[in-house]
Parts: sequence; C-alpha cells; structure tokens
Amino acid sequence: MTRPPQPGRTHREISTDDEGLVRLQKLLAQSGVASRRKCEELMLDGEVEVDGEVVTRLGTKVDPRTAVIRVSGKRLPPLSDHVYLVLNKPRGVVSTMSDPEGRRSLDDVVREARGEVPGERLFHVGRLDTDTSGLLLLTNDGDFAQRMAHPSYEVDKTYVAEVEGDVGKHVVKQLLDGVTLEDGPVACTRVRLIAHARAKSIVELVIHEGRNRIVRRLLEHVGHPVRRLTRTELGPVDITGLASGQLRELTLDELGALLESARM
Repeated sequence: MTRPPQPGRTHREISTDDEGLVRLQKLLAQSGVASRRKCEELMLDGEVEVDGEVVTRLGTKVDPRTAVIRVSGKRLPPLSDHVYLVLNKPRGVVSTMSDPEGRRSLDDVVREARGEVPGERLFHVGRLDTDTSGLLLLTNDGDFAQRMAHPSYEVDKTYVAEVEGDVGKHVVKQLLDGVTLEDGPVACTRVRLIAHARAKSIVELVIHEGRNRIVRRLLEHVGHPVRRLTRTELGPVDITGLASGQLRELTLDELGALLESARM
C-alpha cells in the first residue's frame, strides 16, 4: 500500500450523502491512501476489500463508520470521532487519570502537553509502573481500550532496561528459553544486548504478555535487577521522536494494525 504515515490524520472531515454513505475511492483518497486516480487503480487491481469481499466496481458506496476496509491487506480504520493518543510517559507519573494522593497523573501530563483534554473520559490501555517510562496509549474509545488490555489480544511490547551487573550470553539464552515465576512461566520473544560492563548492562527485550511488573520480576529472577526501564514499542507503535511527556495521535496505519490485532 502506498499510504505514508500521517500522524493526526483522521476521517472526520469526510462528507457523506444523505444515507451516510461515501464513494469508496473518495474515502480512500481523503483518508490518505493515495490520489483518487491511484485509489481507483488499486480497486481495479483487486487490492481493496470491504467486509472481506474484493471490490472492483468504481463508484461503490460504503458506510465509513462500519465498513471493514483493507487496502493491499492493511486495515483502514473506520470513520470515528474517538481519540487515539500515543504518550511517552515520564518516569514518576502514576498510570491513572487522576490520583487521590495528589501525585502527578496521566491527566496532568495530557493537560501539560495539549492544554486541554477531550470531552469524553480518556482511558489508558494497560499501564506502566510509576518508575517505568515510555509508550502508553490513551483513548476515549472504551471498547478499544478494554479489548487491547485483554490477555487474548496482547501485542508484543518492547522494553529497554538498564540492569545491575554484566549480562552474559547465558542470561540472554535463559530469557529466551523462559523461566518460571511465582505466577507461571514467561519467556521473551527477542532479546538484544545493547551494552554491558561489570557494573551494569543495557538490554532490549520483547515480551508478549503484560502481567504486573513482569519485566522487572523477570530480570530480577535471572539475577539482574532493573535500575531504569522504558517501554519503546507496542505492536506497530513506537515513541521515536517523542520527548518525555509528549503526545501524538496514532497514524492510520498504526490504528489499523491495532484494530486488526484486537479483531475489531
């Protein structure tokens, strides 16, 4: 598919007819897939599916709010007024929208970054420990937040950890092979040793599940307690270019991929 990432681009500006329908090639073009002519070519080439069926007839109308559209196999999110945000959570912020103890919360960070918050309540997708920084999703789409947090739909999460001690190859193998913690077995799908010395090491690891403090507990179990921990990626989403405390909207490609993983 030819669509480049377009942060903050949504379908909200797309006009529909009296029945709430829009021509498919117009929807694709205005969503940023490609030019109108190129979108027509994609349809004629059989690259566009609507609700599981290939659509080649130009002028076909769809409901942009309910149609499940794929272009070259990639999901195009439906028209929605919901907000989907990527936050680079600072260390020391609690993963709640408010805190009765007066600690700095996600709501505080959102207000500092945007100056306001959406009218609907924001939900955080999963959570990060107060001492853990990095990628966190925020949305006012409660169904999406609930589905993404469910263990059945968990996506890969990438962390970079600064740990105590010199992490050797045998520890990397142990993490990949898996260990058994008090609440069951766990293994990393990928481990990369970024730097190591006698006093400390920096390790990047990818883990699928999201049990409470799972990365910290896993690394402590293999003898390397965490000093600092940052989540850098969540499925297709990463925090490249986002400074601590900054926000951006999900791109259409990112949101589409997450909807696919959550089977929505």
